[in-house]
Amino acid sequence: MMQKIWAALKTQPHITPIADEAEAKKAYKYWRLRTMYSMMIGYAGFYLVRKNISIAMPAILKDLHLSKTDMGWILTGFSIIYGFSKFFSGILADRANPRYFMAIGLILSAIVNVFFGLSSSLIFFGIFWMINGWLQGMGWPPCARSLAHWYSPTELGTKWGLWNSSHQIGTATVMVAGGFLVEHFGWRTAFLIPSSVSFLISLFIINRLRDTPQSLGLPPVEEYRGEARVADPHEDSADSFKEILFKHVLSNKLVWIVSIANCFVYIVRIGIQDWAPTFLVEAKGSTIGAAGIKTAGFEVAGILGAFLAGLISDKVFKGRRGPVCLICMMLVIIALVALRLIPAGHPYMDAAVLLSVGFVIYGPQMLVGVAAADFASKKATATATGMTGTFGYVGSAMSGIGTGYIVDHYGWNGGFTFYICAAVIGMLLFTLIWTHRSATLDKCHNC
Repeated sequence: MMQKIWAALKTQPHITPIADEAEAKKAYKYWRLRTMYSMMIGYAGFYLVRKNISIAMPAILKDLHLSKTDMGWILTGFSIIYGFSKFFSGILADRANPRYFMAIGLILSAIVNVFFGLSSSLIFFGIFWMINGWLQGMGWPPCARSLAHWYSPTELGTKWGLWNSSHQIGTATVMVAGGFLVEHFGWRTAFLIPSSVSFLISLFIINRLRDTPQSLGLPPVEEYRGEARVADPHEDSADSFKEILFKHVLSNKLVWIVSIANCFVYIVRIGIQDWAPTFLVEAKGSTIGAAGIKTAGFEVAGILGAFLAGLISDKVFKGRRGPVCLICMMLVIIALVALRLIPAGHPYMDAAVLLSVGFVIYGPQMLVGVAAADFASKKATATATGMTGTFGYVGSAMSGIGTGYIVDHYGWNGGFTFYICAAVIGMLLFTLIWTHRSATLDKCHNC
């Protein structure tokens, strides 16, 4: 029995290719669509049991008489553990079946959310939310791996941007629904109800998701799309964990650059995502429900922003992600200044500027992962994107306790200064990858 379970968890072997070309193309079209919507719904489910803490936080602070620094430590603890998990889960995900790897993480995360929702102690909050951080790290890497196998480098920015909308769909849903639950039924329901939904989504993942095209008897994606395929000598090799990690990731300076840049992108993105409801309630006089809707708008705008960023990087910049990331970070700086300078009593202006922040910050957030996939071997996609995620959540950790402490001592002006400085550093780092793109595209003259 254990051998069968382990066999299911491992990367599935290649099977005999489908001989009929027309049948193979029809099957490919079906499985690409099924893989995309399965990953999108599945990863949105992770956000239901991750970002619910953001909308519940104003009520938790008031009900349990906690300080922002207290909650900042919880957010930072989550981010540190999540960052490490994303990296180590990436190493595992490169050699695991995403169907079960992703589902197991979501099932366990949903269970931990129930325990968090039933707790009242700061210590238990911290313990359960850090456990949740580790489990949440099992969501991104299998998706990154599947994207790299089912979509070619010439379309990866656009398709990754489409999948990336799952971040915003999940967060926007829990912001609106969570805001309603907190206002009408108490903050605990913002953890109990989403956990039930996420549990059902994990069963959906098991039912719908599969491994690579070759595990279904289909050719590599470049062959399906009729593109000139440049052979990757590492793609079909049985590299060990050590070889994947050291040969393709840790020795790759471009992966290091985008990883460090991601740290500063996440200071802004997670800072706004986690603290916007509290900022709007305290500094703008908003209700929790209205703050949830405005923060949901931040996420919804990010769907279009990320998709357009991917499309522009594919079509206009021919696979170069650096120029789009740099331009977006410049616009983030402008939008952050505007959001802080708007006086209280202008809710529509607050909402409009918050939408603009979401629109521009999600371009770099998404393209960092695409760039890492471009710069690393397809065999190391999950590991490389896991590394960018680790650095991202170093930034998230800094944002959690950093925002809480700075706002407690220097007010919201200090908090926004923190975000703007991070955006400037991120912008400067993206200049270092301005000319770089996938080595496969550089070698492929017909792409």
